Amino acid sequence: MDKNLQFLELKRMDPKVTPAPTRLKDYKEIYGHYTIKQASEQSGRCIECGNPYCEWKCPVHNYIPQWLKLISEDRLLEAADLSHQTNSLPEICGRICPQDRLCEGACTLNDGFGAVTIGSIEKYITDEALKQGWKPDLSNVIPTKFKVGIIGAGPAGLACADVLSRKGIKAVIYDKYEEIGGLLTFGIPPFKLDKDIVLKRKKILEGMGVEFVLNTNIGKDISFEKFSSMYDAIFLGMGTYTYMKGGFSGEDLQGVYDALPYLNSNIRRLMKSKNNEYIDMKGKTVLVLGGGDTAMDCNRTAKRQGAKKVYCAYRRNEENMPGSKREVKNSKEEGIEFLWNMQPIEIIGNDKVEGVKFVKTKLQKKDIRGREIPVVIEGSEHTIKADHVIMAFGFRPNPPSWLIKNKVKTDEIGRVIINSKSKYSHQTNNPKIFSGGDMVRGSDLVVTAVFEGRNAADGISKFLNDSIQKKLNAINS
Repeated sequence: MDKNLQFLELKRMDPKVTPAPTRLKDYKEIYGHYTIKQASEQSGRCIECGNPYCEWKCPVHNYIPQWLKLISEDRLLEAADLSHQTNSLPEICGRICPQDRLCEGACTLNDGFGAVTIGSIEKYITDEALKQGWKPDLSNVIPTKFKVGIIGAGPAGLACADVLSRKGIKAVIYDKYEEIGGLLTFGIPPFKLDKDIVLKRKKILEGMGVEFVLNTNIGKDISFEKFSSMYDAIFLGMGTYTYMKGGFSGEDLQGVYDALPYLNSNIRRLMKSKNNEYIDMKGKTVLVLGGGDTAMDCNRTAKRQGAKKVYCAYRRNEENMPGSKREVKNSKEEGIEFLWNMQPIEIIGNDKVEGVKFVKTKLQKKDIRGREIPVVIEGSEHTIKADHVIMAFGFRPNPPSWLIKNKVKTDEIGRVIINSKSKYSHQTNNPKIFSGGDMVRGSDLVVTAVFEGRNAADGISKFLNDSIQKKLNAINS
């Protein structure tokens, strides 16, 4: 049979998923793994489009058709090398990227035949390659004398360090937490991303020469001035950790929690961390406010904690939810009741939560981005009782005070401003300091942070090499 027509006989087959009644008993990843034969067959469904929309839709522009072909030919280690040419965290992006909105959503076969299972194969490539002893090949890398200090061990910082190491530049990553990953470790639940996966990536990076300095808060444990004096350039990748509020009364009542502290407390309990204030939803009626992936994480965590009932309220309809369709589907399977077109206006209670007052909405008109706007339906106020409320409205940056002292500009909501006139990608107004990821864009996808961390590393490398050339020119003149 013509290889390019294989999709006609071979249907899309996702890895096995643990049934909801079983998966609610623990926090293990719910998606299984392909066998070699399954990965090869599913990769072979790719029709190798002349203009690969999947590649263009991917924020890091992975060479998707090429590594699908390699897997279809059982050339695993070559596929791993190629995958890492564009993505520093492929096994993580394969697990948590919203492929339905990105690569798979753009797949030509998505219209009637079922998209190629790009995310599952991306995960398979690195998982299996590591089992076979694959390591990044740095044999042709020529070491330099440059050292770059990176603040933040999240996706952007890790990606920046990866690319710098491949250019022979020493990268040292500082983070205030006891482990790397940022929200990968302390925000995303383990049923979506097993924490051992992040630790494996740490070992890979250490093998590449990346150094980690953890439990260290720059600006407190080490002054920024001292830190800056130790390095030739600096990358800021501290992410977004300021919780967005709804701006209505009752948000300070007992029993109201912000999403990140809630998720963090559960993860730290699973990690058996000391001095953790565990937030438990067992036997409670829980109302999660928000429609993104963080809200879905809260939904599914509360169910695993043994919540009696979990509602998830969103002010638009299901079609307009910002979260992954896959995560909404998983939430539904696990017993979450969604309340569409419901806008909270007040959290009810005296000293503690008793419920949330909502108004119904309808979508009409368009905002500046072309998105329909929720409009309140008059006379639709009603209250839903709840024991606990979790606010999942997203995050904003929380820039440290030393940014301003060091001429790093931020906008009105705290995002770092990149110098648009600079010839070095992701350089701030302070020539020595670069930044990327959520600190610059606001809360966004992991894969986007990876893309910006990698681009920043290219900018840093060019900046450092040019600085040496300028010194040589000055000496010769």
